Amino acid sequence: MPTSENSALSVSQLRKIASYQLDQLPAVVIELGEVFANAGFELALVGGPVRDLFLARPTHDLDFATSAHPDDTERLLAAWGDTHWAIGKEFGTIGAKKGETIVEVTTYRTDEYDPSSRKPLVQYGDTLEGDLTRRDFTVNAMAVRLPSREFVDPCGGLPDLAAMVLRTPIEPERSFDDDPLRIMRAARFAAQLGFDVEPHTMAAMEKLAPRLAIVSPERIQAELTRLMTATWPRRGLELMVYTGVADLVLPELANLRQTQDEHNRHKDVYEHTLTVLDQAIALETGPDGPVPGPDFVLRFAALMHDVGKPATRRFEPGGQVSFHHHEVVGAKMTRKRMRELRFDKQTTKDVSRLVELHLRFHGYGDQAWTDSAVRRYVTDAGPLLERLHRLTRADCTTRNRRKANRLAAAYDDLERRIDELAEAEELAKIRPDLTGNDIMAILGIPPGPEVGAAYKFLLEHRMEHGPMSREDAEKTLRAWWEAR
Repeated sequence: MPTSENSALSVSQLRKIASYQLDQLPAVVIELGEVFANAGFELALVGGPVRDLFLARPTHDLDFATSAHPDDTERLLAAWGDTHWAIGKEFGTIGAKKGETIVEVTTYRTDEYDPSSRKPLVQYGDTLEGDLTRRDFTVNAMAVRLPSREFVDPCGGLPDLAAMVLRTPIEPERSFDDDPLRIMRAARFAAQLGFDVEPHTMAAMEKLAPRLAIVSPERIQAELTRLMTATWPRRGLELMVYTGVADLVLPELANLRQTQDEHNRHKDVYEHTLTVLDQAIALETGPDGPVPGPDFVLRFAALMHDVGKPATRRFEPGGQVSFHHHEVVGAKMTRKRMRELRFDKQTTKDVSRLVELHLRFHGYGDQAWTDSAVRRYVTDAGPLLERLHRLTRADCTTRNRRKANRLAAAYDDLERRIDELAEAEELAKIRPDLTGNDIMAILGIPPGPEVGAAYKFLLEHRMEHGPMSREDAEKTLRAWWEAR
């Protein structure tokens, strides 16, 4: 596995950071602990927020565990907060908001899973330590009691945090068997935190990966999305491929290893794909730029852009290898996979369209494009143009510096021409020079297929020859109509 950019800290250093971070918690959080204590109940900040306190990471979600049962929790939160909700009450969770602070409070639990079910059987627990033991990883199984601020770590999460290691609180086989989604979470946290997975835990991921079949596609999709938009998605993806999880969740990525070629007749498509992903991430912009990172559409398109290669690989005379039309095949495969993972229609459409278009630029540097070809490039990309720019540039992974410079210069030239044409013609808003109503009035025809055919002809003419005056557009339309 690759090394992360995180630097390991000692346990004592982590404790100092956490102590400082605890002092920064909103006063209403300590107040909430006092509300529960005064009512005779325990309350503790748990899970990710505690882990992030030690790592000095921003904490957006405040999750608490309590000895109070949901009815008591709801009563206390109703009195404490400005508003509260009980959407997760059947799982023991009540939410509330006071000022700008949002909290979720869950009754101590000891979840059990039916081996054939996708939903846990919720059973309430008696102790904070028992609740922490049922969590996914030791670094997420730490707590801070409130209002006393006592640190609780029954599973050794702090040493694992210092070592930057993901380990399950109980035997990993049992943990993953109880909740198979934790296998995906291991990959996601590797991508988010830059941590390694402890070998025994990694072996259990591989052994129990088939259990993911009982997890709903929506939950797997949510974890995959978090992984892809994390700081180090490559780490999580490599872990999925290494453990065989990708064979079940994202087989198109795993299958790229089939194109590895010991004879060096073409590049390693799997490694190339991960490099393209890294390079696409590097081309994302800040919040005010055209492609603010993390951008899931760009990243997933980079990951899927060559998935059509295994199915289209052909060995040509002379020892060369071809992948003709792999972009078209890859777009279809991408669309199918995203539908199976229940991605929304627009995201699916955008990613698969980028995969389909990612080769369109190739050949530009060898043969000058007409203005018409440039217009078509922009029109076909539509609102995805800025992402297509970045995907195309990221797709250059050659070690031949001269070739890389030539490709970069060619794309610089294409972008320059796009900017020039856009300024002259407002390229992104290309429409025929006559509207549908104009066409019907000039030709004296009612609404119907003939209007659509005329509209399409005028659009094609505009793409080929640029804008016309209204008078010229009418003459062109009449000439086309008479010729029909």
